[in-house]
Amino acid sequence: MATIAALTAVYTGMFDPVHLGHLDIIRRSSQIFPRLVIGVGINPDKSPLFPTEDRVQLLQEVVKGMPNVEVQPFSGLAVHFVRSVGGRVMVRGLRTVSDMEYEFSMSLTNQTLDPTIHTIFLLPRVEYTHLSSTLIRQIAALGGDLSRFLPPNIIPKVEAKAQACIQPPRGV
Repeated sequence: MATIAALTAVYTGMFDPVHLGHLDIIRRSSQIFPRLVIGVGINPDKSPLFPTEDRVQLLQEVVKGMPNVEVQPFSGLAVHFVRSVGGRVMVRGLRTVSDMEYEFSMSLTNQTLDPTIHTIFLLPRVEYTHLSSTLIRQIAALGGDLSRFLPPNIIPKVEAKAQACIQPPRGV
């Protein structure tokens, strides 16, 4: 087994949008591993607010200044993406106990698909444990204050996109 100093770690997700909880996991992972690749994926069960290219761009904006972090889009299985970038470790964030059941199942499935790829779970700082991109999209769509949830440089883009997607009620 390679040492941590020789490992590429990969953090995959939809990041729609990237929020402070994601950024916390990214920062801490980038301090542990010499190379961290953020894989911006597609979930066929979800309809994202931002297209993949925009999510990649937003992530690139928030990881500027982290020289060992790169952002790439991907489609297909996460383990295939991890292998394609030379990764041996998947980083996953765990917010709540309910996340654990899903993440544990996904980790076991990934282990079955590729036993050479290992999963490491990181807990976000306590102030981020309640954050989810779904919740943030709802707050943005309803005109709420995003300053405690998102990196400041992407707030205007998220607000504009969320407002553009709101459909006025019928008959109004």
